[in-house]
Amino acid sequence: MTRILVLPGDGIGPEVMAAALTVFDALGLSVELDHDLVGGAAYDAEGTPLPDRVLAKAHAADAVLFGAVGGPKWDGVAYDLRPEAAIIGLRKHLDLFANLRPARVFDRLADASSLKPELVRGLDLMIVRESTGGVYFGEPRGIERLPDGTERGVNTEVYSTPEIERVARVALDLARRRQGRVTSVDKANVMESGLLWRRTVQAVRDRDFTDVALDHLYADNCAMQIVRAPKQFDVVVTGNLFGDILSDLASMCTGSLGLLPSATLGPVDADGRRPALYEPIHGSAPDIAGRGVANPIAQILSLAMLLRWSLGLEEPATRVERACEAALARVRTPDLAAPDLPTVGTREMADAVVRELGL
Repeated sequence: MTRILVLPGDGIGPEVMAAALTVFDALGLSVELDHDLVGGAAYDAEGTPLPDRVLAKAHAADAVLFGAVGGPKWDGVAYDLRPEAAIIGLRKHLDLFANLRPARVFDRLADASSLKPELVRGLDLMIVRESTGGVYFGEPRGIERLPDGTERGVNTEVYSTPEIERVARVALDLARRRQGRVTSVDKANVMESGLLWRRTVQAVRDRDFTDVALDHLYADNCAMQIVRAPKQFDVVVTGNLFGDILSDLASMCTGSLGLLPSATLGPVDADGRRPALYEPIHGSAPDIAGRGVANPIAQILSLAMLLRWSLGLEEPATRVERACEAALARVRTPDLAAPDLPTVGTREMADAVVRELGL
């Protein structure tokens, strides 16, 4: 029996997760779901954002479906016990190194973007973010007090050749299934880690992916280009920090953070199993938590990615994606409100997706 660990988390996490599971239930798949606590909810109940029990379940599961964690309630908690430490810990312990963040604009949502509709209509961009290295994990790190009484914060950007090679392979392989183009993003002009990144990605392409076109951009230029002409990109591969920032930037091309899913993949083991975690890229949005107005589409589309990447169910995954697009042509949540369409809540949007599935 296929096992999926469901971790709703904090804020709007439980609300959008419930919506996604409504869609999942409608598919009638034979899958075992195991629910547990993570993030601030786990800290409140057990004093840690990632209990050992949950980590063990994640290792044993075929995939993890994650909601969102964090909020101002836990701002005073020690850094290593904050809710966000849960997702960092899951990535580290499961070796989830390749974060796939698609930014696709549905035709009916081109007008919802903050950019001109002609710039974003038809956009289908995939950002591949390295997610277990870089400045978020590098050592040394911390805050130290200096002799003069002031403080200094230190975080270290570190990448090795193998870390870069494996995420480059994921991006180049993805491009083969898409338009055959990869843009590698770094800051090789001012950072030695960026120079190694650029050299290594180019070497992997030249050795094993000569059929894929590769170009390189500095991160600041890439940010400008995403705003200027986002459809020029097919697959973008970059490090942890730049990927975090650029994917949020790309999300606004689509109209809302509430629309974008993600998949974070680990290495394939000897038995062909691949650990993976699926989550919306938005946060826990505590300001609207409990009001039933959060957009669940990103969580539902994260479920679709799980169906495709972990369960190998291409047809149901595509059906869910098409149902989301069709539902958004009929109703909207408040973040995407349109004068000519009814505005609905979280549960009602999930119900609309289920209706479009025709089940």
